[in-house]
Amino acid sequence: MEIAVIGGGIAGLAAAWELERLSPAVRVTLIEASGRLGGWIRTERWGELLIEHGPDSWVASKPSAAELVCALGLTRELIGLRSDRAGASIVRYGQIVPLPDGLSLLVPTRLGSLLGSPLLSPWGKLRVLAEFLVPPRRDEADESLAAFVRRRFGREFYEQVAEPLLAGIYGGDAEQLSLLATYPQFRELEQRAGSLLRAIVRGATRSAVSALSEPSSAAHELEKSSSKRVTVQRPHVKDPQTVQESVSRLPRSPFLTLRGGMEQLVLATVASFRYTNLRVGVAATNIRARATSFTIEFVDGTELEVDGIVLAVPAWNAAELLQELDSESAELLRAIPYTSSGAVTLVYEREALEPIARNRGFLVPAREGRPISAVTWVTNKFEGRAPEHLAVARVFFRGNRGWSAGDAVPEALVAVALRELRALTGVRAEPLHAVVSDHERALPQYLVGHRTRVTTLRRRLANWPALALAGAAYDGVGVPDCIASGQRAARAVVAALGLCQTQCPS
Repeated sequence: MEIAVIGGGIAGLAAAWELERLSPAVRVTLIEASGRLGGWIRTERWGELLIEHGPDSWVASKPSAAELVCALGLTRELIGLRSDRAGASIVRYGQIVPLPDGLSLLVPTRLGSLLGSPLLSPWGKLRVLAEFLVPPRRDEADESLAAFVRRRFGREFYEQVAEPLLAGIYGGDAEQLSLLATYPQFRELEQRAGSLLRAIVRGATRSAVSALSEPSSAAHELEKSSSKRVTVQRPHVKDPQTVQESVSRLPRSPFLTLRGGMEQLVLATVASFRYTNLRVGVAATNIRARATSFTIEFVDGTELEVDGIVLAVPAWNAAELLQELDSESAELLRAIPYTSSGAVTLVYEREALEPIARNRGFLVPAREGRPISAVTWVTNKFEGRAPEHLAVARVFFRGNRGWSAGDAVPEALVAVALRELRALTGVRAEPLHAVVSDHERALPQYLVGHRTRVTTLRRRLANWPALALAGAAYDGVGVPDCIASGQRAARAVVAALGLCQTQCPS
């Protein structure tokens, strides 16, 4: 049996890894159109300094990434956030103000800290307290994240606190993002306790409160409730008990990364492949279905016949590949919009940033009218990012605001980043080095109704059970989400082909 994985980002790599783990009878071909593997995960070196072009870490509360890292033997490479530079700030009327303690994304878990903060006006603080009195929404209809936060905590809390935090995760417009596709636990807690603040005051279950800042998904919940698992382990992979023991000893930190950078995970995954054939640099252009197999057509005119496919490419790319196979599914995929992302990494002498870089960075609300959404002090987040005499700032641009490389040369983006950093922090020193990271159509946007659209899509594609979707467009945008997505898709295809050596997943 031969299974193709189309897409060499972390979801596709995780799918290929899982396929090798599940069945030695499977021959895997991993197809990637570009010249490199890893997708948006890319680590660059400038001398002894480490620069991330994509994500610099992952949410530790989601286990998929840490489990893969441990299974690959990289446990000792895991590091957490620096404890000596904790905290973050937010811009209010051009001034940088510390975020209050106990802020769990959309919910203030320590009211005293919030009430004593200058971040909100007296009226804004009163409106937050009034959340106790806001009746819960009992229906199951979806709503935007912005509408939910305004309904429960008021407009000022949304604009000053929630919006910039959400922009940092999804890079899009919370006015359009789906509550049920991103944070369904908020609706659940609202309905169960009547008020989010009341749930916290009454001592809501630890799992509910700890999950307040964790993006969720329907697929994640379905997977947790499934009782069927594939337990086959390949010889080169650590056994589950060893992996779980390693996970239990991980650094206690809300975010984790690798000492050698995020691309270390990509390289280790690829190095672990034994039976996976890599086909890099040639794009797939079409998928045709035969009676019991699929034919993949390539831009160079060649074809590949396979028994199953994991389609781990962006939704718009998947739409192109599936147009001939199922035009209605292709339309559903095209309906998932994407926003671009970009950042400029600036390297300074440490003494230039030391007076201002006290914590891990600051957020910039959209109401400030600036082209940037955040600044992180990279060397304050994780150890070992740069030599002791250097400090690094990473300036993030707002998505889809005309900043992309298609509209401006890198030098112009660096100039904007420097202007904004100087205006907000007062730093006057010139950077020693600058690197632009520009990703077109990088982040899928989970618009209101996203879960319903994805369910409809998967129902249509059930006509081809040996073809499964994976990636950030469906069930979560983070690195652990993508890894879990790729592994789920691999298990689904293996089960459809009857290749499981033990009980197959549902």
